[in-house]
Amino acid sequence: MSTATATARPGAVLADLLPASRVRDAALVVGGAVLTGLAAQVAVPVPGSPVPVTGQTFAALLVGTALGARRGFLSLALYALAGVAGVPWFADGTSGAASVSFGYVLGMLLASAAVGALARRGADRSPLRTAGTMLLGEAVIYAVGVPYLALAAHLSLSQAVAAGLTPFLFGDALKAALAMGALPTAWKFANKR
Repeated sequence: MSTATATARPGAVLADLLPASRVRDAALVVGGAVLTGLAAQVAVPVPGSPVPVTGQTFAALLVGTALGARRGFLSLALYALAGVAGVPWFADGTSGAASVSFGYVLGMLLASAAVGALARRGADRSPLRTAGTMLLGEAVIYAVGVPYLALAAHLSLSQAVAAGLTPFLFGDALKAALAMGALPTAWKFANKR
């Protein structure tokens, strides 16, 4: 399939611009997991919170958007399973499912599929739609991560919101702004080829 065909085809995501093959799909899934693991190492502690600010969520949402729902979900599933199996690539080089922040990893699985499905509908091709897509993905991550944090850390829901949501809202707005520029620009570049 040519690049022009992929860009013109409705329902294409950025990964579809590459020549189709099972090897391509496997490489994209593994690459997305590795990117997420590397981005998780960019971690900044948040005073009063057991959850650091990381590049992990941004990478997970970009992976889902660029790869589409199926490959994005598989990529984040590989990331989660490898981390549970002992690969030290969760935030701050940790691994395993015992962390109080593991719920965010589970939320990323669902979020990658959600943003990937939206990207197949063109939600990554304009700045405003991209921002909305990223914010929806973040909401999915928090919808799983915050209740998990409350249970795992023995916090009330309001305490979990204060420790695991509120301190991250500004950073999430910045991540959405970055995506607003990056994804539509990538499509413009691809469409000029």
